[in-house]
Amino acid sequence: MTVVATIDSRLASVRNDIARACNDAGRGPGSVDLVAVSKTFGSDAIEPVINAGQRVFGENRVQEAKAKWPALQDRYPGIELHLIGPLQSNKAREAVALFDAIHSLDRPSLAEALAKEIARQGRSPLLFVEINTGGEPQKAGVLPEAADDFLKDCRDKYGLKVAGLMCLPPADEPPAPHFALTAKIARRNELNLLSMGMSADFPAAIAMGSTHVRVGTAIFGGRG
Repeated sequence: MTVVATIDSRLASVRNDIARACNDAGRGPGSVDLVAVSKTFGSDAIEPVINAGQRVFGENRVQEAKAKWPALQDRYPGIELHLIGPLQSNKAREAVALFDAIHSLDRPSLAEALAKEIARQGRSPLLFVEINTGGEPQKAGVLPEAADDFLKDCRDKYGLKVAGLMCLPPADEPPAPHFALTAKIARRNELNLLSMGMSADFPAAIAMGSTHVRVGTAIFGGRG
């Protein structure tokens, strides 16, 4: 099987699995956006995925995305680019200029930096607040018990329009309770978007209401 045929097959399989999970949850397949996670992959690996019809991509680092995506976006109009990794406050200017969505808002200093750049540039990327549902010290994210106050500050103090929440469950725990907790926080804060679920667990995330699933390995294959 050629590389192109493999990519087509993998992407079709992921889309079919999303549609099946949506059906099982009583949701329309159009209610979930597939974010193809292209971090660490170069243009030669990304272009076949674009040519297979994918238009939403996720990157972990501003500098990596800045190095490869402007040229790709020139060749392929209509690409939507999401930052799904941690964001340093001093990269807020570049992030607001480059990304259509930022999934990793997690602290006051970043909220302040993003608010400043959104006002300065006149661009308004979708903003997701990252929730550290497992309370893991090595991970970014707002603790669940602090989420309501942080979301209020984002709105009232910084003037940010937060669209939704993101979570990354602990690797050694069942993901469903973490998805359920994130969805509960979103509901009580009247947020409509949920960035939850990756290659191994997105059906469970969709069952809990995810609107954005971040899938890399199932589309691109393993990373070296």
